[in-house]
Amino acid sequence: MFMPQTAGGSRSEHRLLSFILFVAIALTLTPVVRLFVEGVTIDDRLNLSLFSDVLTQGQTQLALKHSLITAGFGTLVSLLIGSAFAFLVALTDLRAKTTLVFCLMIPMMIPPQITALSWTQIMGPSSVLLKTLGIAPAMGAPQPLYSQGGIILLLGIQHTAIIFLTLRAGLRAIPQDVVEAARISGASGLRVWWQIILPLCLPSLAAGIAITFVTALGNFGIPAMLGIPAGYSTLPTLIYQRLSGLSSTVLAEVAVLAMVIGCVAICGILLQRFFQSRQRVHLVGSTSRPLAMPLGRARLPVEICLWLIVCAILVLPMLGLIATSLVPAYGVPLSFETVTLASWHEALFRQPSTARAFVNSLGLAGGAALVLVLICLPLAWLMERTPSRLGRLFDALVDLPYALPGVVLAIAMILLLINLPFTDATLYGTIWIIFLAYLARFLVVMFRPIQASIRQLDPAMNEAAQSVGATLFQRLRLIILPLSAPAAAAGAILVFLTAFNELTVSALLWSSGTETLGVMIFNLDDSGETVMASALAMTIVLVVMGLMAGLQISARHLPKGSLPWQT
Repeated sequence: MFMPQTAGGSRSEHRLLSFILFVAIALTLTPVVRLFVEGVTIDDRLNLSLFSDVLTQGQTQLALKHSLITAGFGTLVSLLIGSAFAFLVALTDLRAKTTLVFCLMIPMMIPPQITALSWTQIMGPSSVLLKTLGIAPAMGAPQPLYSQGGIILLLGIQHTAIIFLTLRAGLRAIPQDVVEAARISGASGLRVWWQIILPLCLPSLAAGIAITFVTALGNFGIPAMLGIPAGYSTLPTLIYQRLSGLSSTVLAEVAVLAMVIGCVAICGILLQRFFQSRQRVHLVGSTSRPLAMPLGRARLPVEICLWLIVCAILVLPMLGLIATSLVPAYGVPLSFETVTLASWHEALFRQPSTARAFVNSLGLAGGAALVLVLICLPLAWLMERTPSRLGRLFDALVDLPYALPGVVLAIAMILLLINLPFTDATLYGTIWIIFLAYLARFLVVMFRPIQASIRQLDPAMNEAAQSVGATLFQRLRLIILPLSAPAAAAGAILVFLTAFNELTVSALLWSSGTETLGVMIFNLDDSGETVMASALAMTIVLVVMGLMAGLQISARHLPKGSLPWQT
């Protein structure tokens, strides 16, 4: 006996979709709404006086100026490196492309606070690596990275992969027939690039620039570790410092600051969507095989140049981090007499907070990945099967919590959960507020790959199962789950990798007993325990690289294109 059908699906499908949409909206959009309310109301009444007061403060304006400068010029650095790699990898006959892209992706997977820590280990008068080589600056010389230029450089390196990925996606969509026709007509390689390839990929490039700017604007780890020692504040670090204040209006003030970042970030999101909407390459069709324009005699010099860049942005900082972790005290040269694993033993086995941070980070990252699979798999399928206005609205806004800076989301979660409705309970100071913030921030990371996979499924399989009496949950378990499992697994691994090292959100939400690995590294370095911070940071880098390598080994079980470093 069949259940009566409603437009677009069965009643049970509509009920389940409504429930899951309610959960997803409560997780992702409710905190943002709560933040806005806090910033524009006083005593439950609309009042913009505090908003105006905070915006006119010199410290706020200076931090906003610093944020725009560092994010803007950092994006320029990312553009120069990322676009060069994207054009050469996507268009030419370079060798070992997968390995090259894998190495280029690693800095994006490494937490920004580790990026900052590793670079400070290869520059400045206390650098263990430079002292070992005998080329360290004289004691008392300034650390060059504790400056606006240092923040710009590392923001650019950290987000290079974003430019690379978005531009490469646009380049992959360019049909090879168009390029070959131009070359047959006598156009040189440079002319083909300038007159055909570049105009076709400009929307993708512009969208990547917008995403990179928004991400750099909300970066906390790099400006905190390089800017705070130099007295150079950006909006994320100003929020962090203000939150430690004891004034009665501190939450309202940081809500206003968070809204300022949020408004700039939303402008970036709108620009990104505008440029993507102007992308017309897909109307022409895509090539079945990638472009491979021959470099000829220039191939070897180009390959050497690209690998030297990879060594500069990845290998050298890691060497500095390793060298610092193997000495008894920061600034001591590394030699056979001074080498020691004491900091590794202390950080990993004797510090109870480190073990607790590992457990917390593993639990939060793994739990978030599992819960998001359970939410996003049925949600993506039901939204595709039973379209609705609410579903389309959610689809349009679901990127917002991830695109907004982490400090903005953290403030929103504090405002929402510091006093639970109708009770005297609070989640602030507990591990659950971090967990809910992770769910809100990373839901879209899981949702988009699953959504893309669901859209490729033949609806006839679901309809056939339904026609023989299969229930909603039977169809989900026996058809949708197996077919979407590879995309769900890839999304889960990406969520785990990102959440495992997260700092920007948890920096404002942690308390004693709920430390995460990102927080531990930041606190160790801030308290002067640089050697232990380096040992812990290197451990995390090895874990991340191990997880990425494991993902690469299992790549044949995943859909093509699931791994961002695959060519």
